[in-house]
Amino acid sequence: MRTVGTDELGRHLAALPGRPRVVVSGNVAVPWEVVRLLDAHCERYVLHALNAPAGIPDRPGVTAETCFVGAGMRGHSDLSYVPSRLSMVPVLYRGPLAPDVVVVHCAPPRDGMLSLGIEVNVLPAAVEACRARSGLVVAVVNEAMPYTGGDALLDVTAVDLAVEVTAPLPSLAPPPPDDDSRLIGERVASRVGDGATLQAGIGGIPDATIAALAGRRGLRVWTEMFSDGVVALDRAGALDPDHPLITSFLFGSDELYAWADGNPRVRMTRTETTNDPALIARQRAMTSVNSALEVDLFGQANASRIDARIHSGFGGQTDFVVGALHSPGGQAFIALRSWHPKADCSTVVPLLDEPVTSVQQSAVVTEQGIAELYGHDQRAQCRHLIRDAAHPRVRDELWEEARALGLA
Repeated sequence: MRTVGTDELGRHLAALPGRPRVVVSGNVAVPWEVVRLLDAHCERYVLHALNAPAGIPDRPGVTAETCFVGAGMRGHSDLSYVPSRLSMVPVLYRGPLAPDVVVVHCAPPRDGMLSLGIEVNVLPAAVEACRARSGLVVAVVNEAMPYTGGDALLDVTAVDLAVEVTAPLPSLAPPPPDDDSRLIGERVASRVGDGATLQAGIGGIPDATIAALAGRRGLRVWTEMFSDGVVALDRAGALDPDHPLITSFLFGSDELYAWADGNPRVRMTRTETTNDPALIARQRAMTSVNSALEVDLFGQANASRIDARIHSGFGGQTDFVVGALHSPGGQAFIALRSWHPKADCSTVVPLLDEPVTSVQQSAVVTEQGIAELYGHDQRAQCRHLIRDAAHPRVRDELWEEARALGLA
């Protein structure tokens, strides 16, 4: 690894041939200093990032490529969305999405090892694929990045060039859940016993679910990401102290980052591991909590598209639904409000107009109740969804549609 200034790195980026594919850390770990250099020195390139936040360059010559669309790419003028379950993205790097350049955001090295800090995800696979084809690996070394272990560790010899920065990480102290989120979280938590293994994302409903589990004991964590709620569970004594906390990336408050820094219980893990349905299935009483934009009377969930336009992607929802249902005592929940406040419409619909993200969950949970799905025939599933999950304003209409669909 050779440390260079931004001028020298800019010259290296300007010398890249053709239209290079550049994979960068996503979520809240985007290495913005190098992204800006790339855009200033490279006329045409493909920028690949997962769940990219606002700020991605949008001009002629720039293609925004992703398998999970974030706010920074959702309205991009040249968006290239590649549908893929998250567990399969590393495989794409070895084939059709092979990277020419990888830029990672790291904590300073200790004993010859950098740390990918709060964002591991698909990056180890991207670095390996890039090195296999003699591509360029760049590290943005930031003193503000927490030093985490597991698959976050990256040997300095795997990096060609490094630039040093001191820049705060994006952080967010989770706001208190609203009443609906709190009720939904309590309903989901009522189905989770001591000793279960948790997967939950970020947002009001996952936060409320985790908060409602503070009284449990022996809980484990195997998830794509977690936020401050896991810290609260740890301090409440709800977690199994002898089991590592498995996650692929973090996002939350500065307090979360300080807690994770050097914490041996936090095991940052590459996506091929966290999202492997076979490994998920081995976890004790694996409990998956995901959300959706809408569900239909066949139990199909759309968490990806609005008016046929891509909004996010498959992410890890399918990986965890399948893995959890194969786990002894496992459960997979779709948790959402019964009424969409912005669109002013029911989130329980007769039949999806959009592509399906996942199917065959254990139950759909709204503030109205818990609609049991798994193991019931299609008519019972429909009945439970209308009676226990749908908003009362649309139940009569849903019954009429159910009869037309042969479900009632």
